[in-house]
Amino acid sequence: MTKVEDYIRTIADFPHEGIMFRDVTTLFADPRGFRMAIDQLLHPYAGLRFDKVVGLEARGFILGGAVAHQLSAGFVPVRKKGKLPGRVISESYTLEYGEAVVEVHDDALQPGEKVLIVDDLLATGGTAEAGIKLCERLGAEIIGCAFIVDLPDLGGRKRLEALGMEVHALCAYGGA
Repeated sequence: MTKVEDYIRTIADFPHEGIMFRDVTTLFADPRGFRMAIDQLLHPYAGLRFDKVVGLEARGFILGGAVAHQLSAGFVPVRKKGKLPGRVISESYTLEYGEAVVEVHDDALQPGEKVLIVDDLLATGGTAEAGIKLCERLGAEIIGCAFIVDLPDLGGRKRLEALGMEVHALCAYGGA
């Protein structure tokens, strides 16, 4: 296997009929595939300084932790509502299958800190946009958004680029 997409399995009709689910757990399970993905996520940002990596729930935690380690940066989780203890700020958003709310600790980022947002998949961009808004509300400067998979037909990349974000994805799949 020579490309990241070689390690990603597709599961038809999950979680709903007509959806082709791109399952990155097979990528995570393979040491070479996982290493390749982390290295390729970092490549466009070589030489840039980051204070924090922000991982979006839940697979973004796996990727974000590994990326933060490689960058010698801190890691900040953006979690589903009600999962973080202490004081948080919240952002609601629409996703492919409904609505949700994500939160971050109100002291997780400091004004001027440079951050990279990481997640496994970019679909409609709702989760990523909510994460961006949370980071910006705390005064952080977002240097980029990195994903394993982009589903361009769902418009997430265009949505994030319209916000002025640099988007990096390792592979793309057409359709839903």
